This record gives sequence, C-alpha cells and structure tokens, in this order.
Amino acid sequence: MLAKLNSMVLSGIEAIPVKVEIDVQGGLPAVEIVGLASTSVKEARERVRSAIKNSGYEFPNRRIVVNLSPADMKKEGTHFDLPIALGILLASGQIETSLTDSCYMAGELSLYGDLQKIAGVLPMALELARYKGPIDLLVPAENVGEAALVEEVRTFTVHNLKQAIDFVSSTGELPEVKAGAPEMMENKVQYYDFADVRGQDTAKRALQVATAGHHNVLLIGPPGSGKTMLARRIPSILPEMKRSEILETTRIYSVANLLHSEQPLVNNRPFRAPHKNASSVSIIGGGRDPRPGEISLAHNGVLFMDEFPEFNRDVLESLRQPLEDKLVTIARAQATYTYPCNFSLVAAMNPCPCGYYGSDNECLCTPTQINRYLNRISGPLLDRMDMHIEIGRVKFEQLQNKAPGENSSLMRERVNRAREIQALRFKDLDISFNAQMGPSQIRLFCGLNRKAQEVFKKAFDALNMSARTYDRILKVARSIADLEGSDKISLNHLAEALRYRSLDRKYWNV
Repeated sequence: MLAKLNSMVLSGIEAIPVKVEIDVQGGLPAVEIVGLASTSVKEARERVRSAIKNSGYEFPNRRIVVNLSPADMKKEGTHFDLPIALGILLASGQIETSLTDSCYMAGELSLYGDLQKIAGVLPMALELARYKGPIDLLVPAENVGEAALVEEVRTFTVHNLKQAIDFVSSTGELPEVKAGAPEMMENKVQYYDFADVRGQDTAKRALQVATAGHHNVLLIGPPGSGKTMLARRIPSILPEMKRSEILETTRIYSVANLLHSEQPLVNNRPFRAPHKNASSVSIIGGGRDPRPGEISLAHNGVLFMDEFPEFNRDVLESLRQPLEDKLVTIARAQATYTYPCNFSLVAAMNPCPCGYYGSDNECLCTPTQINRYLNRISGPLLDRMDMHIEIGRVKFEQLQNKAPGENSSLMRERVNRAREIQALRFKDLDISFNAQMGPSQIRLFCGLNRKAQEVFKKAFDALNMSARTYDRILKVARSIADLEGSDKISLNHLAEALRYRSLDRKYWNV
C-alpha cells in the first residue's frame, strides 16, 4: 500500500513543503529513504522502528520505501520522524485516516514514542499562513508557542506518537493551541543603564549617534577604560522592536533551535558577544548542516566583538561582505542558504598588545609589535566602521562623583525621535536607517552648504580619505543632524562627524 503525508524542509530561514510518500511492499525486510536525505534523516529508521513498537503497533517485516519529494532538494533535520512513522502505519494497513492535504506535521520521535523539540517551526507556520483555506499543523508540545504566533494556522499539540495516531485515525482529539500571544510582545528585560557610567560623556554621545543611525562603531582605549561597560548598555537605548522585526528575528532563532518553550519569542533586540576564539563558521554561519551564525543571531540588534584584533584574520575579513549587503549566503554543492544579518557592529580593542600606547601609562611594546597588532585589522574592514571612538582613562574625581550620569531612558527618547525622522524620510524607499543610504540617497538627503563643503574638502585631502569614508562621514553627519531635529547638515554636524573618523589616521597612519 501507499501512504502520503505532508511535512516541510528548511532552506535558510524559509520553509518549503515536502511530500512524504511511504510504500510498503513485498521483499526482503529493509527501510530505504530516498529523496536526497541527509544522515540525520536516514537515522529516522531506527527511531521510528522503536517508537512504533513501544506505542503498541507492529513494525512491518517487509520492504519499506520512503520518498521525500521534491527529490532534488536536500532534506535535513529530524522532524520527518513523525510523518514517516504515521505513513508506515497507514501503508501497512494498521490504521486508517481521513486527513486531507491541508494537514502538515513535523516532530522528532524518541525510542519510547514521545515527541521531542525540533528546529524551525515558526518558519513552517509562516509559510503555511500564505496558503488559502484552513491549514492544520501538528507539532511537539515544546514548539507550540512559536507556531501559535501565526494566527492563520491551526496549531495542535502532540506529546507522543499514540496521540498522533488517534488524531489521524479520528479516534481521538488533539488540543488546539490558542493563536496569538500579544503578552509575549512586551519588553520585560531589565537592561544595564548608562547612568552607571562615570565620565565618558564623549563616548556616550558618540554611541547615541551610532544608535540613532544604525552605524558601526570601533572603540579604542586602554584596559579598564570602560569599553565593554559602554557596549553592554547600547541595547538600553535601542528602540523597541516592531512586530515584523520580532517575527523575523524569532524565525532565525527558531531555525537555530535556540528558542525556549517558556518564551518562544525574541522580543528584545539581540546583543551577541562571541568569544575571540570563535571559528569562522560560528560567526558567519554554515557547517555540515548549515545553521545561522552570530552575525545572523544579532539581526536587528548588536554584535559586540571585544578584543577585535584577537579574532582570527579569516573571521574578520569574512565580515566585510555581510556588513555591506546585510545578508550572508552560504553555498554548498547541493544547496545555497541565505540568512539575514542586519546588525550594528560594535568592536572594542586596545591600541597595542599591552594596551597603553598613547595613554598616560608607559607602553611596553616596540613599534614593530604595535604595527603588527594594529595591522590585524585590514584597511577595507577599518573603512567599514562608520565611527572610531577613543575611550580615555576615567579620572579619580569622576569616579568619586556620586551624581548619576544621564540615564538610558533620556538617551532612548532622543534616539527614538531621530529614528522617527528617518522612518518618515525613507518611507518610500527600501531602507530604514541613515547607515543604509546608497550614493543616490546621500546626494538627495546629505547636502552641504558652501562653507561646510570647503571644510570637508580640506579634511578629505589632508586625511587622504577614500570614497567609502566620504560617504560614511556624511551618513554620520546626517544622524547627528537628526538627533538635533535639523533638516540641514550644518558645519557643526559635519565637524563632529569628522572627529569620529580621525583615529585611523592617528593609529594606522592611513
């Protein structure tokens, strides 16, 4: 007999429907899974065999062929266990069903027949929401929270194979999960507050500018000056995520299998801080079974890379294309995967191996050691950092001052107003922030008066700037003007933006 059931396969953060066809025929006992199945899919044979037996049914002692269609698309994951098990029982005549093509299912089986948590349920539900008519989706209990976010799909909780069998054969019912979860959209995280930072008013101002325009930032300063402390407080001044951003970010975490059943929603802007020994695959994404990397997990948030020059050179150079395109594409022989990575990069570093070059403390490094250390960051990568901020040593009087600094709520209000200006400016364009402007938008929105042009020309020639640096200075100047609610970029705005691009000349002499 032949049985057909519906499931889905992940391709990047997208889900694609898959027909699971099972044929039980005469011949030597065997289970063949065809349709470009990966190792994780082929291992379903033994899980399904034990789950069927431990659920009180017989595993057919015959030749079983499982086809995953379309056969030219690579299939990965353990979520085909459930449809394969049900298909074998249907094809062997042990159960009957009246299911229609509007029912989809996914779940990994334990040897006892319990359903385990799987990756990528939210992308599956979002894809099914595009279809006409009522759609049913059967998922493990630990995944129902993310599936229930999509109101257009009826989600059913399945705890074990026996429950699924009863539902398929119409001898039992499954609990339907209530769609929608507005309370999950609320931001309940307590962030670190900028009020805790003593001194560093210039750095706080620069980070406010960077946050307003979604700019990349490089922090340079001696050990203990507060680079990490400042970076970890950036999420406290970021605007709250919109629903579309929440679903897009949650989709990435769902594919990476990083969602918790108690909170199946990423409603706070991500702040990712990978270790300096992280591999290229963990940062960019990929692997044998491709998964999103840190740059994608930081989508709509911040990627903080402390000890920036200590990262592997391959890792640093691989950041260049994602920083420009806001997408990362991972090519494999049988498939190509694309993950979004629209993040703000905040990098922190010491000016030399000992950390005290250019500060009040005595530097113990030789010029050769300093040059070798700084040259770990290439010119093209340095050019992609919109702002370079020098963090100085905090003075004793500043540490003793008990008066709190400017708090994050006030800074966030200014950032919100600046972003509202940008949203209005770019409402008819496919961009949202000043940092995303292309050459045509820069010419349109970043005009300078004659005096500002003259100053910019002198700075451009004196500092031997590149065309990319020219564009990025104008973008930062536009963000500074937005923070002040100004329609025009004044000389003061341009002068401040130029100050944020002078450290590469001080340290790198470029």
